[in-house]
Amino acid sequence: MRKPPDWKVPFAVALNLHDHNTYDGKFHNQRERYTRFKHNLPYHAEAYAHQSDILNPGDYRLNDEFIKTFFNDPSDIFNTYSLVNKGDILVFTYTYGGIRKSKDHLLETILKKHKDIFEFEPKKLWDHYCKTGAGEEFKVYYIDHHQSHAAYAFLNSGYKQSDILAIDGIGSKYRTVFFDKDQNLIDLSDKLPIGWLWNHMSNLTGFGTLGASKLMGKVGYGKYDDYYYQTFETIFNGPITEKKQKHFKYISLDNGEGKDVGLADLAFTLQKFTIDKIKQYIYPLKTCDNLCIAGGVAYNGYMNEEFLNHYENVFVPPAVGDEGQAIGTYQHCVYTQNKNKIHKSETFAGKEYEYEGDEKVDYKEVAQAIADGKIVGWFQGKSESGNRALGNRSILADPRNPNIKNIINGTIKMREDFRPFAPAVLEEHYQEYFDTRLPSPYMSRICKVKSDKVPGITHIDGTARIQTVNKEFNEKFYNIINEFYKITGIPMLLNTSFNCREPIVETPQHAIRTFKRTDLDLLVINDWIIRK
Repeated sequence: MRKPPDWKVPFAVALNLHDHNTYDGKFHNQRERYTRFKHNLPYHAEAYAHQSDILNPGDYRLNDEFIKTFFNDPSDIFNTYSLVNKGDILVFTYTYGGIRKSKDHLLETILKKHKDIFEFEPKKLWDHYCKTGAGEEFKVYYIDHHQSHAAYAFLNSGYKQSDILAIDGIGSKYRTVFFDKDQNLIDLSDKLPIGWLWNHMSNLTGFGTLGASKLMGKVGYGKYDDYYYQTFETIFNGPITEKKQKHFKYISLDNGEGKDVGLADLAFTLQKFTIDKIKQYIYPLKTCDNLCIAGGVAYNGYMNEEFLNHYENVFVPPAVGDEGQAIGTYQHCVYTQNKNKIHKSETFAGKEYEYEGDEKVDYKEVAQAIADGKIVGWFQGKSESGNRALGNRSILADPRNPNIKNIINGTIKMREDFRPFAPAVLEEHYQEYFDTRLPSPYMSRICKVKSDKVPGITHIDGTARIQTVNKEFNEKFYNIINEFYKITGIPMLLNTSFNCREPIVETPQHAIRTFKRTDLDLLVINDWIIRK
C-alpha cells in the first residue's frame, strides 16, 4: 500500500445492530448489498412474502458473522479483512444494539487491552480514543457513534465552520447531539429523542421498527389530531428507555374515521411534532449560517427542508444513517491522525463490475422508450452509498404519467400503494418545478411542486423528495435525463431504487434477476441493453 511515510492508514468497521458496513478509503462495503437482507438483519422466520421487509432486530446471526469476519486476529495474513492486509489502525464505532451480545467476546479478543473504550465520553467533535495495547503492534481508534455521523456530514460538506446535528434512534450513549461551530458537544438525548419516537410509532403502525420512511410516506395523507400530539408530549415527559414500550399498544389508531385515517393522522401529527421540537430545541443553539445533518432522522426530508428557513446553507450527505458509519469514523481518524487532512468520500463508493452483453445501448432510444411509457432498470458503474438510488442503481420512468406510481408499486417494487416516488431533475431547471432554495443532490429534502406537468412524482400533499443532477456529479445520469428533456420538454425523470423486496441491486446478476421477475421493460447495464 503506497502512502507517505508518516501517513496512518485506517480500516474502519461499524458494529451496528443493523446496516453493518466497512470502509477502507475507497470501497464502502454495505453488507446488506451482499447478504441480500435489508439493513443486514434477518427477516422474521414467520414473515409472509408481502411482509418480507419487516425485520427481526432480535436475530443476531448476521451480527455474529460480521464480528467473526471483521473483528479478527489483526495479524492473520490469510484473512482479507485483517488489519495486516488493510491498514495501520483498526478504526471502529458501535451502537448499543450492535455491541449488546458481543461485548464480552471482543474484550477477550481484539479489545482485550482496550477496555477504556466503553467508558469513553467525548466533549468535543474531535475527541477520540487511540492506543496501542501492551505487546500489540496495531492501534485501535474509537469514536462515539454520533461523532461518526457528525464527522461524515461535516467533512463532506466543504464548510469551514458549521453547526452539526447528529440525530437518530440510539447510538451507544446518545440519541441526539448538537455540535456548535467550535465543535462543542451538546447532549439533547433526553430532550429530543425524536428518532426513538419514530421507531416506536413505526412499529405500532405495522411498519416495523425500521419502517419510519414508510410512516413518513403517510404524512401527506393525514391531518392534525390533538389526541396524537398530546400523546407524544406525554411520551416525551416519561421514561425514554430501550425496553419494549408495552403501554404504547393502548394508543388508538382509530380516531372515529377508521384505522387508515387514524394512521395517516398519526403520521401527519408526528411530523408536525418533530418540526415543533426541532424549532424548540435546535433553533436556539444556532452559532453560524451553516448546518450539517446526519443520523437516521436525517432521512426526514420535511425536516431538512424546514431547516432552510433557519440556516443559509444545509448539507445532508447520502449515507446519513448507520450505513454510513464506517465512512464517518474513517474520516475522523484521517483528520486527527494526519494533521487535519480532510478525506472526502465518493458518493459512488461501491464495487465496479465487468459486464458484456449482446447489444450496445443507444441512449437516445432509451430516453424515447421512457417517453413512450416504458420503465427502465438502470445499472451503471459503482453503487451508491446510502439508501437512496442516485443514478447508478435506479429504476427510471416518465414523471408525466399520473398512473406511474401505482404501476411501479404494484408490478415492479411490489410494495404499499401509498408510497411516492422521487424526481431526478437537471440542476439548472429545478426551481422551475420545485419551491426550494438550494439544490438537493442526495435526494434529502421534500419540497412543494410548482407544476402540474409531473403528477407521477407529486405526492398527495403536493410535494416531492427531489434530487438535483448536474454533469459533474453523474454525467451519464445527467445525459439520459437531458435526452428525455429534449424529447418531452420535461427536464426530469422519475427515479427510484433498483430493487424488489430486497436491498438495492449490487451486481449485474442481481439486476438481471430483478429484471426477469418484474415488469421492467428494458435493462441498461453500463453500455449494454437487455430486452424482453
